[in-house]
Amino acid sequence: MLITSPSKHHLSTKIQSSERRLHFYGKGEEIPLLEQGIWSISSGFVQLVGVNNQGDETWLGWASQGHFFGLWLTSLDSFKARALSDVYLQWYNLQEIEKSPQIAQTVLAQTVVRVKQTEQLLAIAGLKRVEEKLIELLRLLSNCIGENLNDDYTRLTVRFTHQNLASAIGTTRVTVTRLLGDLQKDGLISFDKSRHIIVKK
Repeated sequence: MLITSPSKHHLSTKIQSSERRLHFYGKGEEIPLLEQGIWSISSGFVQLVGVNNQGDETWLGWASQGHFFGLWLTSLDSFKARALSDVYLQWYNLQEIEKSPQIAQTVLAQTVVRVKQTEQLLAIAGLKRVEEKLIELLRLLSNCIGENLNDDYTRLTVRFTHQNLASAIGTTRVTVTRLLGDLQKDGLISFDKSRHIIVKK
């Protein structure tokens, strides 16, 4: 399989194969977006954000293995994608998508899911109490990128920093740290050894 590992300009060593090339981006890296096609995720998680004129980010949703994302799927002028974990991506140009009814149908179905994610994030932003916002965000994350540990608990497969969560709900890192402590005391969340959040259903 042909793999492209990131360097300063995302040009790197390549391993020959007959399969489609894989592009690697490390956790925290911004993924370049072009209008001529879309990315498909082979593994990992990607966060999608919108950016306003002041540079403030708004979470729009997430994409994971098998999902597509790119400028072609949004009308926003300031749209960014960031690797939430190490990710491997495959590139599809628009001609490929137009010639493949299967890909086009998959992209359409995923777009509907993405719109629902964005609506849920907007609903969270409309809540008055910061604690409510954080609780609902954690529940949404557990539904979107969580793995069930048992009937009662879900583990977030991505490790979010307190600043990540604070930016998502429009508050400060200090406030999120305090609220997470309160939720932990109340038994609503806990942390595993690698500091992934475990959410009570």
